[in-house]
Parts: sequence; C-alpha cells; structure tokens
Amino acid sequence: MSSVVRGAVCVVAGVGPGTGLACVERFAKGGYQVAMLARHADRLNEWETSTANAHAFPCDVTDREALENTFAAIRKKLGRVDVLVYNAAMGSFAEFMDLDAEVLERNFQINTMGLFHCGQLAASDMLKSGAGSIVITGNTSARRGKASFAGFAPTKAAQRILGESMARSLGPKGVHVSYLVIDAVIDLEWTRKRMPDAPDDHFAKPVDIAESVWQLAHQPKSTWTFETEIRPFAENW
Repeated sequence: MSSVVRGAVCVVAGVGPGTGLACVERFAKGGYQVAMLARHADRLNEWETSTANAHAFPCDVTDREALENTFAAIRKKLGRVDVLVYNAAMGSFAEFMDLDAEVLERNFQINTMGLFHCGQLAASDMLKSGAGSIVITGNTSARRGKASFAGFAPTKAAQRILGESMARSLGPKGVHVSYLVIDAVIDLEWTRKRMPDAPDDHFAKPVDIAESVWQLAHQPKSTWTFETEIRPFAENW
C-alpha cells in the first residue's frame, strides 16, 4: 500500500468537521490534491486556508447540473479524479407512522442519488485511465431497519446495493469500489454532548476512520475488498 501518492486527485463528497475533514487531511497528507464538496461554503473556505492541498468546491450533491459544473471545475484546476470518497449523509429518526415522506425522499436523494451522481462523474475519469477507487462510508443501518430508523435505513440499504452494483460493473474495468460499514458512534462534538458519560472507548475516532478509508483506496488489485466493517473494540455486535 502506498504511503504517499504525488499529483493524484481525490474528491471527498460530504465534508464536515468529523469523518469528511479527517479524510481530506489524510489524503492531503498522502500527497493528493483534494477537492472538498459540501454545501457550507464558509466552512470549506476555512479548511482550504488551514489545510495544504485542500480545495473548496461548494456544491449540493443532489443537484446533478451543479455537480457536473463542479467536476468540470475540479478537472480544470486539479486534473482528472483518481479517488472519490462518498461521505455525504443525511439521517432522520422517527417511528414509521410519524415519518414525513418528504424527509425520507430528501435522505434518499443525499445518501443514494448523491452517490449515483458523484459516482458516474468520478468514474468517467477513472475509466479513461483504467484505474481509480471509490470508497463509500456507510453503517449498519444498511443491513437492518430498526423501528425508529425508517427514514434512514432504507436509504443506506439502497446506497449499499448501488455500491455493490457499481463494484461489479466498474471492477473488471480497473475501478475499485468499496463500502465501509461504520458500526459506531463517531467522536464528534454533538455526539459527546449527547452522551456525556460515555467513555472514550465508546467512540470511533474520525482520524482512524480516515485511515481505513485510505487503506481501502490503496488495496492492491489482487486483494480488493468490497465491504469492510469497523467498530470500536468495546462495541457490542
């Protein structure tokens, strides 16, 4: 596995202060020029200033036309895309009978259709060179629907199946697609506030998740993985 890759381009879709930013920093450290996609321009501009090789591209992943323009801008400024990390996610939690259909639709647009759009646009570059990697950050909701997860689990299940179809289609053409199941509460400011008495061992560190993403993106062709599951050592499963 390469520790440093010079001159390659990585797009991280869904950059927030947790896993997304940690992935940006990991790939930038590894020598990539990193395009950061998210709706919040102010935060992206701040991180662009503080992180070498990171570039802000404010964008809504549910807007196909905006994404096409964004990927064109990335190619013009940085070059063809070599790696896509799809980390954009939206979750809403309510009992089935209390769930608003519009909420489910919005979550589906971000979690599944956003992957569809970004995947097509990134893969169009990768297929030209016969190489590339797409890493999707998911969770255990892709495998089970708990009572209060009706607005979230179906969209993550669809995301995972879309990712598998992408892997089966693109893999034989040299593009590795993988799905990272994160069975954990991620260590963020708001999760700490919600669980103030939880020990450190209860949380997954964004920097460690980013390292798993990096490893998946650089697996040798002879041992590609589609699905990898990670969790804190103390997590019940």
